[in-house]
Amino acid sequence: MSMPTGTNAQAGEPHAADRHDLIRVHGARENNLKDVSIELPKRRLTVFTGVSGSGKSSLVFHTIAAESQRLINETYSAFVQGFMPTLARPEVDVLDGLTTAIIVDQQRMGADSRSTVGTVTDVNAMLRILFSRLGIPHIGPPGAYAFNVPSVRASGAITVERGAKKAVKATFSRTGGMCTRCEGRGTVSDIDLTQLYDDSKSIAEGAFTIPGWKSDSFWTVRVYAESGLLDPDKPIREFTEKEMQDFLHREPTKVKVEGVNLTYEGLIPKIQKSFLSKDKEALQPHIRAFVERAVTFTTCPECDGTRLSEGARSSKIKGISIADACAMQISDLAAWVGGLDEPSVAPLLASLRHTLDSFVEIGLGYLSLDRPSGTLSGGEAQRVKMIRHLGSSLTDTTYVFDEPTTGLHPHDIQRMNDLLLRLRDKGNTVLVVEHKPETIAIADHVVDLGPGAGAAGGTVCFEGTVEGLRAGGTVTGRHFDDRAALKESVRKPTGALEIRGATTHNLRDVDVDIPLGVLTVVTGVAGSGKSSLVHGSLPGQAGAAADGGVVSVGQEPIRGSRRSNPATYTGLLDPIRKAFAKANGVKPALFSANSEGACPTCNGVGVVYTDLAMMAGVATPCEDCEGKRFQAAVLDHRLGGRDISEVLAMSVTEAQEFFGSGEARTPAAHRILDRLADVGLGYLSLGQPLTTLSGGERQRLKLATHMADKGGVYLLDEPTAGLHLADVEQLLGLLDRLVDSGKSVIVVEHHQAVMAHADWIIDLGPGAGHDGGQVVFQGTPADLVTDRSTLTGQHLAAYVGA
Repeated sequence: MSMPTGTNAQAGEPHAADRHDLIRVHGARENNLKDVSIELPKRRLTVFTGVSGSGKSSLVFHTIAAESQRLINETYSAFVQGFMPTLARPEVDVLDGLTTAIIVDQQRMGADSRSTVGTVTDVNAMLRILFSRLGIPHIGPPGAYAFNVPSVRASGAITVERGAKKAVKATFSRTGGMCTRCEGRGTVSDIDLTQLYDDSKSIAEGAFTIPGWKSDSFWTVRVYAESGLLDPDKPIREFTEKEMQDFLHREPTKVKVEGVNLTYEGLIPKIQKSFLSKDKEALQPHIRAFVERAVTFTTCPECDGTRLSEGARSSKIKGISIADACAMQISDLAAWVGGLDEPSVAPLLASLRHTLDSFVEIGLGYLSLDRPSGTLSGGEAQRVKMIRHLGSSLTDTTYVFDEPTTGLHPHDIQRMNDLLLRLRDKGNTVLVVEHKPETIAIADHVVDLGPGAGAAGGTVCFEGTVEGLRAGGTVTGRHFDDRAALKESVRKPTGALEIRGATTHNLRDVDVDIPLGVLTVVTGVAGSGKSSLVHGSLPGQAGAAADGGVVSVGQEPIRGSRRSNPATYTGLLDPIRKAFAKANGVKPALFSANSEGACPTCNGVGVVYTDLAMMAGVATPCEDCEGKRFQAAVLDHRLGGRDISEVLAMSVTEAQEFFGSGEARTPAAHRILDRLADVGLGYLSLGQPLTTLSGGERQRLKLATHMADKGGVYLLDEPTAGLHLADVEQLLGLLDRLVDSGKSVIVVEHHQAVMAHADWIIDLGPGAGHDGGQVVFQGTPADLVTDRSTLTGQHLAAYVGA
């Protein structure tokens, strides 16, 4: 039997099926893209570059990947589509040659308190099956080892409808692995009642000090005041024992308030359900601050933080319980599983070994399975998502990555590059949005977008090979081989923050002095203990040591709906509203699209959404306000010849000029605009929805907001994440200005340009997990390069050409 060939036997031409080797995009207009048309080679590694906000994500994620996912979703029945997210067709004329897209982005994982590395990667599910088969003593099925499954027991009469109906007595039980004391969370909480209410006041006088509990709130305060169970005019400290019991602990009880049936519940269970059932990191900042004041979280004394019941902890394989296995460093767990040999569960062991080996291979061997998923950085979350794809047998798919080197030490970037090339060599199309030159260098094809950001970007400046990019005149091409030089002289410290005996996570009794008044960079491979040192040991000490305490700018995503924009997030809209109100003699609330000034037709959103069930909803500009979001009467009020919608349409640079002089001069607004320009967001529109900003833009927006904080120490966690090579230079200038103004700046960073620019470096290592946790070097960058005894020193020396 002859094998088919790739050519037409008669004409000698390629087979028709082999002609589809390009992904064609014509007329892409998503977000700031300006009618972009490109052709991308399949089964190749294509890297998309360009300054932050130039349109990379709009092209890769919001156009190519989004349309691929939408087309796949349409292959399911209407019933199934009703349960899936609805995706609109991207703004593009032609998208041809698409393959199935697998998106591996940097979205942080769910911060639910019961979500761990083990649960999100299915490793826990495999371990539970393993222990239910091999664990001694045998305590039950896999659910008996699950900390999310409570034990249930029930008994009673049931009626069996078979022939003559007959009531029979039945009992039911299910063994779960959840610790009954902490309900599978690993921590228990103790509530400080003085933070919930002022006991010298009555409920009617506004005794509650809980955020969002206003005296006229029907669902919170009034249900206590008008329930009939308590005297609303009596100070809380004068309540009888029964009233106090009802006030704090009463079980849910139906009550009538103004003819409406409501549920009254004791204050403590109500607070536990509304605030404590959610992960702290997922709460809004002011709510999180309240929870941190009002609640102390301590390790559960019954399960010792393992989340598991005593039965689940008692069942062991070769002396190891499932709690021990989940607490192990994954590299150690992989070695333990590798030593198990049991033919009855051979397929399960093979799958478990492969998944654990993938963790180690991708550089996450230092994690443990019981690590809460909400504590992973964006880069770690992305690499955890990659694990399920490493051993996949799928080929001819499109893998889409969003800066996969984020959070990686230069030493680890080569390993990530190897993984990307391996995916490509299996016959897949790999599309990567990236800024690091080490990853751009391995690309088969490069697409450079720009030339600027926002409205100044959205066009393809270059398309071709890496050599062509180097020779091209684009911003990326010019900066591609930039290398920061070591500083000739470094600043002298004005003092020091002493950290003594730090043992957070993997730190090994670390003693270190962090100099004040200079730019200090904390380095080390991923998992070496950098964040544990600065976040776990520093804030408490620095609060006492530095005037104003610590201003911490982490990698947590900024939260906001499509109603949020840079003006609302930074507080810029407040002085603008007051300036409009003063100039026109009206209320400031009129100039908010989320308040009295909102267009009544679209409720201040600017568009009207039509829900089409399992098909993508349609958003059409509001006909009444024409997308301006305000009532027509509001737009009659002007400041400096502009109405509020025209001001929100301005870029930061335009607004700086507008509010800096003349009739519209508003110093409070100008100060905020100066900070936005300082972090390189001069091109951003004041009213642009936060949901449309790129990752790098959000990080810098957060930095601009925190620059107003009164702090003596600024703590920044990888501020170069999402920054183009050209923008790093501007960031270094900003850090210098902060230090020169008398601040102490501590940066956790992997970027060699920031290391070279530092006054002092603290390097942790030598490895990750239990191989790290020690200070392996502290001194100036020049000393680190000369020393070269650490991985960081070797890579920094190569970077500066020493």
